[in-house]
Amino acid sequence: MMEIVKGKVARLTGGNVNTLMLLLKARTFIALIVLIAVFSFLAPNFLAVQSLMLIAKHVALYAILGIGMTFVVVSGGIDLSVGSIVGLTGMIAGGLIYEGLVLESFGVIVYFSVPMVMLITLIAGTLMGAVNGLLVTKFNVAPFIATLGVLYVARGFAMLHSDGKTYPNLVGKPELGNTGFPLLGAGSFLGIPYSILIMIIIGAVAVYVFKKTPLGWHIFAVGGNERAAELSGVRVKRTKMIVYMVSGFCAAMVGLIVSSQLVASHPATGETWELNAIAAAVLGGTSLAGGRGTIGGTILGAFVIGVLSDGMVMMGVSEFWQMVIKGLVIVLAVIVDQFQGKLQHKLTLESRSK
Repeated sequence: MMEIVKGKVARLTGGNVNTLMLLLKARTFIALIVLIAVFSFLAPNFLAVQSLMLIAKHVALYAILGIGMTFVVVSGGIDLSVGSIVGLTGMIAGGLIYEGLVLESFGVIVYFSVPMVMLITLIAGTLMGAVNGLLVTKFNVAPFIATLGVLYVARGFAMLHSDGKTYPNLVGKPELGNTGFPLLGAGSFLGIPYSILIMIIIGAVAVYVFKKTPLGWHIFAVGGNERAAELSGVRVKRTKMIVYMVSGFCAAMVGLIVSSQLVASHPATGETWELNAIAAAVLGGTSLAGGRGTIGGTILGAFVIGVLSDGMVMMGVSEFWQMVIKGLVIVLAVIVDQFQGKLQHKLTLESRSK
């Protein structure tokens, strides 16, 4: 496949390369427009206000996960555990609201306010990310293997948390002071759902970190050339720890939002969502080789995944075929990304030779 790509790049010259490069850079936006046009034609209710609002809420979840994944992938890693962390943190939040924290040694049950439940859940997700970071940095486990292991561990703990059962009706009780949890998933500000506002806030912070802080520069440096970054004074291990913790935090936020929207927590929540996160990042231009990616691109990629997923559901496409199509989208996105990299390299060489 790479030899074919190299051959095609070699045959392109001058204006053809520049034109193709522009099209490749705009590929995510073009794909989004095409998908909207196709589903608008094939699914009559696709452009209904209610449908668009539902798609936007799903996009927010994929985007938040994708932003965390972008931090990891740009640094040269991968995080396969985010879907399981979504399920585990959702169960943690649901358990704290539904049955409280049981302290058997003292014979008491402690119930927390919703803000405290959210804080505990976010800390738990961040700590799960820290476990990934420790496995990668301290024990030198390959990111793929480390996060795959944590995927199973987190999913197992999610099942053990309630013996595989769902925590239903998470509305809380006034006398326990833990009401208001459904507001996170159903509430809005100025007509904008809280989940979308959270996506915007996290996205804005991530853009600032990438473009305006030393941490952002260090993440790109580590992903571009880890050895060179270390020799230039970048604390590589600390940087890797941070990106996995960011990914865990984002997954925990999604776990909270989903449980709030459903007013219930199920241990299987988030299964295969790591695919959506990776797809959103890759479609948005993040290189799986590390060192390249943008938050804006990832959010746009999340829109593509959201529109694709919901559009297929509206058309009645089998869930199994949806998984197949998403997998093919990821593979195609990687191939196109490699092709773009070759073109970029060609343009760089031509500019240096002039």
